[in-house]
Amino acid sequence: MGKGKMDEKASFNDFMGLLKRTELNRGLFATGIILTLVGTIGSLIVPLLTQSFIDGYSPEVLSTGLIALIIMVFVLSAVLDGVAYYILAKIGQTIILRLRENVWDKFLRLPIGYFDQTKSGESVSRVVNDTAIIKDLITRHFPQLISGIVSVIGAVVILFILDWRMSLIMFIAVPVSIVIILPLGRRMSRISRALQDETAAFTGLIQETLSEMRLVKSFNGEAFERRKGRKGIRALYGYGMKEAAINAFLSPIMSTVMMFVIILIIAYGGLRVSEGTLTIGTMVAFLLYLFQIIMPMTMFAMFFTEYNKALGATERLILILGKEEEQGGDTTFDQPLDFNVLEFEDVSFGYDPENKVLHHVDFTARNSEKVAFVGPSGSGKSTLFGLIERYYDIDDGRIMVDGIDIRDIPLTQLRRHIGYVAQESAIISGTIRDNITYGLAPDEYTDEEVELAVRRSYSHEFIEALEMGLDTTVGERGIKLSGGQRQRIGIARAFLKNPKLLMLDEATASLDSRSERFVQEALDDLMEGRTVLVIAHRLSTVINSDRIFFLDNGHITGEGTHQELMAAHAMYRIFTEQQFG
Repeated sequence: MGKGKMDEKASFNDFMGLLKRTELNRGLFATGIILTLVGTIGSLIVPLLTQSFIDGYSPEVLSTGLIALIIMVFVLSAVLDGVAYYILAKIGQTIILRLRENVWDKFLRLPIGYFDQTKSGESVSRVVNDTAIIKDLITRHFPQLISGIVSVIGAVVILFILDWRMSLIMFIAVPVSIVIILPLGRRMSRISRALQDETAAFTGLIQETLSEMRLVKSFNGEAFERRKGRKGIRALYGYGMKEAAINAFLSPIMSTVMMFVIILIIAYGGLRVSEGTLTIGTMVAFLLYLFQIIMPMTMFAMFFTEYNKALGATERLILILGKEEEQGGDTTFDQPLDFNVLEFEDVSFGYDPENKVLHHVDFTARNSEKVAFVGPSGSGKSTLFGLIERYYDIDDGRIMVDGIDIRDIPLTQLRRHIGYVAQESAIISGTIRDNITYGLAPDEYTDEEVELAVRRSYSHEFIEALEMGLDTTVGERGIKLSGGQRQRIGIARAFLKNPKLLMLDEATASLDSRSERFVQEALDDLMEGRTVLVIAHRLSTVINSDRIFFLDNGHITGEGTHQELMAAHAMYRIFTEQQFG
């Protein structure tokens, strides 16, 4: 979806299109609305009963039947309102359920590039806040609008039947209300949309700061984060006060207008009663109906404010749902993948079109071969791994697995055969077992295989010392574990996955000597019989590699064994001496 679409305000058709994605139960929704209308109609009968009661009051008229009728109308109206509320609440919860499922599923299908450019907190705000705004409009404000319209129309019709001359007085308020509500409604719409954007940005800021609290503490960043957080808080406060200012202006004026109308009607009605041209019962009924008009009129302004909020939420959700997803490959692909040969053929890539990170890269890696990539920081080594995983698609050339372009291989099948161990293994909240078995269905492994992966990764050395063993919780991002323990869990995860292609971003680079010994032994075991790609940070990795590729500014400038490159590649020799001593 282009930038122009982002700048357009969502329309009612867009809103309805979004609702269609939720497969709204129209029959149930209609039932809720009908029950709401029946309850509203019941409330319109009450003033007429009151009129009859006042005008014809006598001990004889006050019969058990009339009292029972009044009570029954009240009770029936209340019951119908309760049932309607429950039905519409169910509809609303279903809408928010399916909208959140759609958006969450969409997030999981989006390419890594989207998350590179979008703060996670902003995405969280779309799933939580924007969907809630739409739910509130559908289940709370829309039924109120429908019942309000029916109440106003019904009350106006009955009032004209009761006394058309008094009814004309209340229409003084209509043009005044329109003149006030329309410009303020447009202003409120702009403020509401800005508030939604600011809320999403603030959510992103808070989540980012809280997730990196150790960085904040270590570098005494509290003062900086306090200023940044308070700036966001005050921005939200500013928008909230602008909304409050409009409401503070709107409510008293509307109340004053309505009070003026009420006073006119009471004065004129009192005169009519004294003249004998209007009964007291009719006068009381008239006032009751007038209040049934006033209440919805004040609610209409709120509805249009919420409606504009919902359009803003719709705009953002449609933008996300319209994002291009990861290209999943040929769905009919059914060939086995052995990863006997991985080839890069004239591959070029840039995170943006004008700045290439890799230029015309060619290399081949074969089964049971350990291939290392060496080069200065920023030369494109990690990018190679991202392209193999298809986090990003290449701009030119081809990446082949056993002679098949990886763009033709379904992503799930491609990634099922790839194991990746980074310098810092990613750990999720949950137990150690949850982390080792992450991404695998329960029928894809056994407890015995988990135990074997634990032993082969040397994780048992610390897991057996824990009271809960594999069921020990690790905290957010594995904060309760040491770096070496997190690495060994990451290696255990790779053992259990049993990949055919193993990619290592030198997993021992940031470990102490004791942890490094355990992790290196586990890695040596893990690398056996697989195609192995390594980003080399240690001399031992370089020397033990079957082939080494030297990357410099996205170009492969040298290939060979360590001895061959030391003899023939001056930059490799200089880099090795500087890097490894």
